[in-house]
Amino acid sequence: MGVSDRGGGVRSRGEAAHQGRRQGKGTAIMKLTTMTQVTLDGVMQGNGAASDDPRNGFERGGWARGAGDDETRTFITQTYRRAEAFLFGRHTYDLFAGSWGSIDQMRGHPIGVALNEAPKYVASSTLAAPRWQNTTVLRGDLAAAVSALKAKPGGELQVHGSGALTRWLLENDLVDEMTLIVIPVILGQGARLFPETGPDLALDLIEWRVDSKGVTTQVYRPAGRPRYAPAA
Repeated sequence: MGVSDRGGGVRSRGEAAHQGRRQGKGTAIMKLTTMTQVTLDGVMQGNGAASDDPRNGFERGGWARGAGDDETRTFITQTYRRAEAFLFGRHTYDLFAGSWGSIDQMRGHPIGVALNEAPKYVASSTLAAPRWQNTTVLRGDLAAAVSALKAKPGGELQVHGSGALTRWLLENDLVDEMTLIVIPVILGQGARLFPETGPDLALDLIEWRVDSKGVTTQVYRPAGRPRYAPAA
């Protein structure tokens, strides 16, 4: 999806608690949030361009290019700008480092400024010498490392893309809010955010909006396991 720092308000329902979490009545601590662009059939692979992620023969990339109106692009930009820090999986980190971190036109965009100025953490056992400024590689006990980041004062620790990492964070109860940007297209192939089999999770919808191009933004909070109807 293209991004812009222009646009007006958004049509929405619900609340948006964008401040950090609070530990009792003390100082606000870091809130871990995720943002993922997905199709109606749940695919997240190659949203920007076919060349972004051709793994497993994927050839239908670029499905989010041009999707969303100015209001949605403004929402995305504002989300990046309020990040205290960013957390990435290795593939998304490499993709962002080669675009937002390297191309002058993208570095000067408000999203590029936010990404380049904020601390960046990447979960990887193979990345030895990251070239993107302000990057720290998280190795070893990832749960402990992420929990330590979340214990820092205030703001948001944001995860963008990074499907495998997002699934792992959800499975380990480390996500405080999850935002899905749903593009009205059915792809029929590609890696999905959630696999056919996996752990179950209930979600509370706390904010939503639909823009003039039919792109839906949904903000959820994890709410434990779902309740199932008893066997007859």
